[in-house]
Amino acid sequence: MKAALWYNQKDIRVENIPEPSIERDQVKIKVVYCGICGSDLHEYLAGPIFVPVKEPHPISKDKAPIVMGHEYAGEVTAIGEEVAGIKVGDRVCVEPIYSCGNCSSCQKGHYNVCEQLGFIGLSGGLGGFSEYSVVPSKMVHKIPDHMSWEQAALVEPTAVAVHAVRQSDMKIGDSIAVIGTGPIGLLVIQAAKAAGASKIIAVEVSAERREIAKQAGAHIVIDPIEVNPVAAIKEYTNGLGVDVAFEVAGIEATINTAIESTKAEGNVVNISIWEKPASIPVNNFILTERKMTSIIAYRNIFPQVIQLIANGQIKAAELVTKKISIEQIVSKGFEALTKNKNQIKILVDPSL
Repeated sequence: MKAALWYNQKDIRVENIPEPSIERDQVKIKVVYCGICGSDLHEYLAGPIFVPVKEPHPISKDKAPIVMGHEYAGEVTAIGEEVAGIKVGDRVCVEPIYSCGNCSSCQKGHYNVCEQLGFIGLSGGLGGFSEYSVVPSKMVHKIPDHMSWEQAALVEPTAVAVHAVRQSDMKIGDSIAVIGTGPIGLLVIQAAKAAGASKIIAVEVSAERREIAKQAGAHIVIDPIEVNPVAAIKEYTNGLGVDVAFEVAGIEATINTAIESTKAEGNVVNISIWEKPASIPVNNFILTERKMTSIIAYRNIFPQVIQLIANGQIKAAELVTKKISIEQIVSKGFEALTKNKNQIKILVDPSL
């Protein structure tokens, strides 16, 4: 079968690999769509970040080259003899977190901060950029019959946004800023709107993405090249700043914009995975009693996120800008996302 493998920075190869068999507790899925994530793009441009290179990942037992892809959905084609509650023909999406199940975080259900945290498609395993994927049955979530495959492939990134809003201090009626409106930022706008934010301000350098941010639900969009974003946000919030600022760009300028745009005792939420360190003036927290919340992935929310999308409360599939074959994954996928801000979410069909 065809699969896209990460070998190194700027080195992703589509190859023929053996079709997988399943073990007793596993599910085999024919992948319909897999989205290219910002994390995938980080690995392509600046990796390895999550990809194990020198030593195998402790749970997947794999190291580079690894089959990529962790935002995916498809149809169950086989189940192991110990699998219950899932049958051949079920339509499913995958929650791709590797966790040990034994550390203190896992023991209290916080498996997204497991000491051995990993992700199928980043830390090994058989990711979604392949015709068939095999995963432990605990990672599989059934989707409603009326949910489209495009919606199903967007459950994973939507879960990141919903988890960020739930972990923040945001309450119904609060004002928020979203600094950076790539796919996750746009989903944060929708999740915050669904959670009752009364004023949503988006900060984005790309004119194309500012327009999409408006369509996603931002009430105000700011071009930080044209105006001082901190001054503009304070102008729109009676000089106070927002209750919660979500940083979703991963560069020093944006995290500092998020901090300075938040009111005293407000909450700064970092969602980005960082390619390099940033300098943060800690006194900007201390002298105002602002709080920093950092989130990684999600936990215990896939069923609720599936319902939010299926109900139309979050219109995730509207972020899909292109569908491509796996043979086009580098030229019309990774390279397109690197060069063209018109592209938001590109879905890959591994069977083409």
